[in-house]
Amino acid sequence: MSHPAFITLDRRRFLAAAAALVAAGVLPARALALAGPHSFKQGALDITVVSDGHLVLPTNILAPDAPPDALKQLLDAAGITGTEIKPDTNVTLVRSGADTILFDTGSGANFQPTAGKLVANLALAGVKPDSITKVVFTHAHPDHIWGTLGADGNLTFPNAAYHAAAAEWDFWMDKDLVTKVPEGMQPFVTGAQKNLTAVKDRVTMFKPGDEVHAGIKVLDTPGHTPGHVSFEVPGDETLIIVGDAVVAAPVAFPHPEWRFGFDTIPDLAIQTRKSLLDRAATDKIKMLGFHWPYPGVGHAEKKGTGYAYVAAT
Repeated sequence: MSHPAFITLDRRRFLAAAAALVAAGVLPARALALAGPHSFKQGALDITVVSDGHLVLPTNILAPDAPPDALKQLLDAAGITGTEIKPDTNVTLVRSGADTILFDTGSGANFQPTAGKLVANLALAGVKPDSITKVVFTHAHPDHIWGTLGADGNLTFPNAAYHAAAAEWDFWMDKDLVTKVPEGMQPFVTGAQKNLTAVKDRVTMFKPGDEVHAGIKVLDTPGHTPGHVSFEVPGDETLIIVGDAVVAAPVAFPHPEWRFGFDTIPDLAIQTRKSLLDRAATDKIKMLGFHWPYPGVGHAEKKGTGYAYVAAT
């Protein structure tokens, strides 16, 4: 199985971004206050946003090809200064009857010390790990699946059934993938394979258009990774669990055409962003972004040639 996605990457920039993520994982941990859960009704479902903490990333990952002055203006307006950004990591919990469903498992103990707070914050929401009945993955980057295994090597959510996109699973589980990717990406591959292998006997594969729970439909949103998916949740106002299809709200909304430095297939990711934001703005769809300012719930409004992110009130 070949992987042209990695061949098309700007190797120097990709290695720099990957190295920055790996290096950030060994930074001294700083004290982090636990974030109280944010809950709302979505039709018949109860939604809770649970923080996994935040990441520490180089600012230049946001839009490495953007005109510097235009990018600086956006960052200044968002209050982003310096060489680092600290994006939140917002995990979605859905309660529906007897099911308690987690969308992604966060970073776990082995990625960055500022993340991996999911279990502690689930406790604030009154949720024990063994009460999770389903885990559904958007994609297999470290901050989304490395929390599948605990520091002891056991499953964090031992009673859950697991659900993953077939295309994403096949991409990361290729036994030769680690030899085909840049060196800086190799820990991502081995980490993905370790966590996915741990659930291989209890995973159900899905494809775009399927439902992972009654009424919750899989949306095809590739580009950030080859098999990335989002989820459409019914209600009086439709909700889309975005995952990383739109990563950095201050930049990606006004300029969805700017390349994000950690998209695997940049042109496809741009196409996905444009399509998703256009639909959300046109149809007034509520969205929940994994890396948007906590709790990450808001809307897209058309503004000029791009969009504005409007946090839900």
